[in-house]
Formats: sequence, C-alpha cells, structure tokens
Amino acid sequence: MVFRLWPKKRGTPLVVVHGGPGFPSMPEVVSDLSNNRPVYLYYQLGSGLSDQAKDINLYSANNYIDELEEVIHLLKLNTYVLLGFSWGGGLVTAFALNKRPKGLKGLILSGPLLSAPLWVIDQRKNISALPRNVVKTIEECEKNNDYGKAYQEAMMAYYRLYIYREDPWPAFLLAALEKLNPDVYLTMWGPSEFTVTGNLRTFDLFPRLHEIDVPVLLTCGQYDEVRVETIHLFEETFKNAIVKVLPEAAHMHQIEQPDLYKDIVIDFLHDKYLNVSTNKYVHIDDGFLICVLISG
Repeated sequence: MVFRLWPKKRGTPLVVVHGGPGFPSMPEVVSDLSNNRPVYLYYQLGSGLSDQAKDINLYSANNYIDELEEVIHLLKLNTYVLLGFSWGGGLVTAFALNKRPKGLKGLILSGPLLSAPLWVIDQRKNISALPRNVVKTIEECEKNNDYGKAYQEAMMAYYRLYIYREDPWPAFLLAALEKLNPDVYLTMWGPSEFTVTGNLRTFDLFPRLHEIDVPVLLTCGQYDEVRVETIHLFEETFKNAIVKVLPEAAHMHQIEQPDLYKDIVIDFLHDKYLNVSTNKYVHIDDGFLICVLISG
C-alpha cells in the first residue's frame, strides 16, 4: 500500500471515499476541509492512483470493505470521520455495519448509494421526466443490450439534468471522468448510472440503517439522481441523521455549490466532534492502494 503524507493538522481526521465505482477522487472538492484537520483521500483498488486488480472479481463491495479497514489500520487512526460520495457513501456505511469500528465518530454521506433497488426506482422516475424520444432510446437500447452512440447520447441528456447541471463542466471533472476505470464500473455497476447490471445490483443496506449509532450527515442536490424523498427516507431510518439539500444542484452538488457544501460539512464536524490531535506518522510504500493526505 502507498500513502503520501503532508504535515499534520489538528482535529478529528476525515477519510474521504470516492464514488463510481472506479471514479478517482477529486481533491478540488475537499481540500478546503483540511484547514483544521487531516483529510485522507483513499483510492479504491483499480481507481485513480491505485493499481489494477489482476482478477476483476476483486472489484466487489466485500473486498473494498476489507480494504478500507486495512487503510484505517495502517494509518493508525484512533478516531475519524468517514465521508463518502455516491457509491463511496454505500461503502463507508457498509464498512460501519460490517466492521463495527470503535474509532468511527460519524458518517457524511453525499448523494449516497445505500440501496440499489431504491436507486433503480429513483432512476426510472428521473428518466420518465426526460423527453419522450430520449426515454424511448434508453428503453430500446436496454432491451437490445445496445450501449453504443444512441445510448451514450441519451445517457448524457440524463447526466446534464441529474449529475451536473452547469455548463461547461469544469476541467477537473472532465479529467476525472476520463480516468474512470470501466472495468470497475462495468463489473460492479453497469453501462450507466441508470442501467444496473453489475454485482452491486443486489446491494441494499436500507434494512440495516437503523443499526448505525454514530451521527450521520446526508447531503444531496435539489435535482440529485438520488431523489430528495429517498434521502429523507434514509434520514428517518438512521438513529441520528440530518439532511441538507443543496439548491439548484444535482448529484455533483459538492462541486456545483462548493462553498455551501463546505460550510455544511464544517458545521456538522464542529457540532458533533471534539478536535482530537493526532500525532501519528505513517509512510508505507509497497502495494496497490494509495491514500493521500491533503495539506491545508
């Protein structure tokens, strides 16, 4: 495993877990959060700066849960908060449910995938709001397993409404999309956000969300592909959760409304956690993971 380390900051460490699956972390989104605490970016196997798996069966929820546990162990974090974007929100929640980590102080879940069945229902509702010709294209392409040019064009019509609504898309987001690992995405998810054929199609944490004891912050965009009503359903199921809906934003609400998103996260961290100093230093340089600590 590989960790790049910058000078330590005081405060409860924040471990950031990207979505996708197979989508690289974007430091531009969370770098400002490191002004008063260590912020770690964890790249899942096959994603971003990490190595590729020799066996695509390693691209699975269970393997990534074990991987995240190993990252936290090697970083020697006694207390920490986990922040997960999209699929990363599902990963950190599954980690909390399956590993019962003692040092976990809270979860920040941004546009989280917590239930693939509920996600699919949301996507069908979202698709129904698209122009009829786009809906017809999606339906025909899915029926024929044809994910070529026509499907890609329909997919982008969807993405402009429910993923990122501003135009043009920022260069760092486009660069991240180009680096998405299709082997991971197709193995775990499918041809697009709304066509689910991978091994996450049965991923469903909803029946167990009530088991989470730590405070939870749920964020989403007003036009998020994870519909606002679904986020509120999650809020009602957790023992101790709050929801913040960012206006005029979609799934990438942390990019569309960066100042508001940062303020919401910082307020949550300050309200819920003591600023715990960590003086641990670890530098490991051998293997397939990368975890990056951003300096403030």
